[in-house]
Amino acid sequence: MKAFAAVHRLGWWPLAGLISAAALAFAAAPAGATSYCASRCTTVREATKAAPSGRVSAHSSGQRMTQVKGSYMATSAAKSGTLTIRRMSVEVVLRPGHAARLNSLLSSLYTPGSADYDHWLRAGQFDSEFAPSHATVAAMTAYLHREGLTVQRTLTPFLLRAIGSSAEIDRAFATTIDNYRNAQGVSFFSNARPASVPATLGSSVLGVVGLTNTVRLQSQASAATASASSTRPGSGEPSCEIPYPTSLSALEAIPLNGPYNGYGGGPGCSGLTPSQTNHIYNAPNAGTRGAGAGANVAVFELSAYNHSDITTWAHTFYGRSYTPHLVDINVDGGPLAPNTSQCPAGDTCFYGYGGDIEVEADLEQDLTVAPDANSVLVYNAPNDETGQTELDEYATIANQDIADSVSSSWGECEPDAGLAFAEAENLIFEQMAAQGQSMFAAAGDTGAFECIRDGTFSDWTPLEALDPASQPWVTSTGGTSFDSFDPGSNPDPSYPSGIESVWNTLDVCSGNDSSTASSTGIVDCGTYGAGGGGHSIFWPMPKYQKGPGVINPYTVYGSSNCALAGRGQACREEPDVSANADPLTGYAEYCTGSSYVSPNPYGTDYESACYSLTKTPGAPGWLHIGGTSLSAPLWAALFTDRDAYHGERSGNANYVLYGLFDNPGTYASDFHDITGYHQVSNNNGYYPVTPNYDEATGIGSPNFSGLITGSG
Repeated sequence: MKAFAAVHRLGWWPLAGLISAAALAFAAAPAGATSYCASRCTTVREATKAAPSGRVSAHSSGQRMTQVKGSYMATSAAKSGTLTIRRMSVEVVLRPGHAARLNSLLSSLYTPGSADYDHWLRAGQFDSEFAPSHATVAAMTAYLHREGLTVQRTLTPFLLRAIGSSAEIDRAFATTIDNYRNAQGVSFFSNARPASVPATLGSSVLGVVGLTNTVRLQSQASAATASASSTRPGSGEPSCEIPYPTSLSALEAIPLNGPYNGYGGGPGCSGLTPSQTNHIYNAPNAGTRGAGAGANVAVFELSAYNHSDITTWAHTFYGRSYTPHLVDINVDGGPLAPNTSQCPAGDTCFYGYGGDIEVEADLEQDLTVAPDANSVLVYNAPNDETGQTELDEYATIANQDIADSVSSSWGECEPDAGLAFAEAENLIFEQMAAQGQSMFAAAGDTGAFECIRDGTFSDWTPLEALDPASQPWVTSTGGTSFDSFDPGSNPDPSYPSGIESVWNTLDVCSGNDSSTASSTGIVDCGTYGAGGGGHSIFWPMPKYQKGPGVINPYTVYGSSNCALAGRGQACREEPDVSANADPLTGYAEYCTGSSYVSPNPYGTDYESACYSLTKTPGAPGWLHIGGTSLSAPLWAALFTDRDAYHGERSGNANYVLYGLFDNPGTYASDFHDITGYHQVSNNNGYYPVTPNYDEATGIGSPNFSGLITGSG
């Protein structure tokens, strides 16, 4: 990702996030620097194995306790004392009632010919059929009460919130929550040993969320602001088009040439227009139904945004008579809550416009691909550090069940999410899948190394994937680049066959041992960005994931590589699909920002991302935008079009996508296979691009016409 602007505004989160080209100024990490995630990730496999469910010990009260699997992540960060706060909240993740029946139903819903095939559950039906039993909830509640904790229900019956002092939380779960500080000065808290629950309840508990505050979701957007000479060819004025870099020196020189724009037909060469995106990916001429009419698309967001920006963008490309159908749905008070009363106790919530560049990019991408959708639903909560507001937001999307397709451009690397949080998310994603909702998420923007985006650009970190993209009931969307292809002002360009490549400009993101931003290496994965991909450390390979290339020399197996896999079972691989995500060949975004500053900021980190961007001469507010957070809403809007065209929900998109992929005829008609042949960019830092499926670009990029109008 290359965000050529001063938008590195998420430095208060030590995890994945927005890259700016100005990040070049901060990119050179000291030799030997170690990222926050590297200090945790290196032991994640051992950590998830170190706390097997069923290990029994005695509680201080004499009660027999059993450890919760995956509830502890080891860290090499320096301990700085024990967490001591008067009030904090955690959430106990409860196993579904009738879990075997749930698994059977999900299988049946997605098996052609079965009695349940495509017969999606109605809103509320999932909870009524699969919620934990009253006896389980009562027993867990009684135990927590005995430990002095206050117990509250949440928006989903699978999460039980417990509130008390840190000492009471320690005692209840037979652990100790300590404070840590890593080599870059990032502070966090985490439990120092596995959490435990009464042995009589062990089989009912999947995890405990809130024992660590490393669940800090970041956007996967990357911006590039405009060139100083923003004029259009043919007007008698200088061209604003800038050639795609063909050498490392040219790539490094871009920030020195001033703010970068130089691609596509947007104002001031600010990127691809909706017409260009739809023509490149071959959108069908199928009327309003083929453009979303009759279906709803939703975005998962964690920041305020300017409605007027979306209106300006829409009027620029669709005319002043076009009105974007946006519906704001705030959760936990939303990103502009007047106070922090709805923030989970002991958590830190972030309010304001700090991620406006992400929200507006998502909305404008939805309106690019599904301009006639009934509504674009903007679900929004304050971002936090324990993941509890995010779970509330996902639960709201599932419970309301009005979104046919959903995208999330926010995520964090799996070790920072932790298994408990991932298990909690998975229950909600299973609910969405059972209801026929399609869920898409960005695969990440630092290639095969999704833990390195901590603001320090460390030199080494292990291979890691991004959550929620790696989830089995989520479609992971990776990143490609149009490389040397520039449609200029042509409103209806054709697909550049043979040119679309993996997003990894000049292959500068690599696993080489490098300590400067001026040579290739992992540091450049953070500086320049690359499409995410790899294998999950939690999830086994789902049964839908099959076809040529899925099992490959890079496939890994068993619980030593993915904690929930059985012996000999392959691990979940991602991305599933890809689309253009290179900021240098990106999309035209309009985002002006806001001068609003949250009443509880640390420095400037809560301020609007777009407000400080260098203004494009002649086209202020316009900028290139890229990152896999653009491929996620693109694919969600594409399936909104598909649902609208066919008049029914597709459900989890992966069953459709891999079914089409595993058929040579439909693969050729519905996708563009990114092969790596005769292309400079041919890996995502570790995983090579190959014909058919690969862990750099997945199945490939879309052919809109086939995917929208085809039966599949």
